[in-house]
Amino acid sequence: MRKIILSVISTLVVVGFLIGGLLLYMRGEGFSAREQPTWMERTMARNARKIVTPAEAKNLANPRKQQTAAMIAEADEHFVEHCGICHGIDGRGDTLIGKNLYPKVPDMSKPDTQQLSDGELYYIINNGIRLTGMPAWGSEDKPEAIWDLVSVIRRLPKLSPEELQRLQKAAREAGGELAEQAPEPEKKETGEPPNEGETKPKHTHTHVHKH
Repeated sequence: MRKIILSVISTLVVVGFLIGGLLLYMRGEGFSAREQPTWMERTMARNARKIVTPAEAKNLANPRKQQTAAMIAEADEHFVEHCGICHGIDGRGDTLIGKNLYPKVPDMSKPDTQQLSDGELYYIINNGIRLTGMPAWGSEDKPEAIWDLVSVIRRLPKLSPEELQRLQKAAREAGGELAEQAPEPEKKETGEPPNEGETKPKHTHTHVHKH
């Protein structure tokens, strides 16, 4: 019993030290969102996320792992419209909002995200993350739609050119800031322009209209 009490006290002292150090840092640096999170903040955030995610949620398996073409197309469109504005249509977070949030939006193609279990990804999308820009979508989206988003995230590290083109097409159709992430591809000219001094032949074909 004594060991348990000493362990709890030691843990509280360490946590208090970390929080105190963070508060002192904040007092000196302010609360500007322009700065990068410190190593202390990153460590505390990662550990806090692990602690607050229920064990049963971590162990959830994606019931929609086998995706049909129709499911993929619908999930891609959903990802672009709901997630693309912050995370980018390719999930790398290189967007106006994503780069200016605090903490910055993560690159979901990287190990920090990909090492999370399907259950953890589902829990984060469903419940959001406090004190960040990550909203909770559980009250807006059906569980099936959220599981399909998990499948989209799993595809991000190895997007094929065809998949990226499909996401870009969905962004252009959505319009607004999303369309800015997917400019229209340049059309290749099929013929050579006439040389200077040359003129195009006049159109001499006449149309006869019968009444």
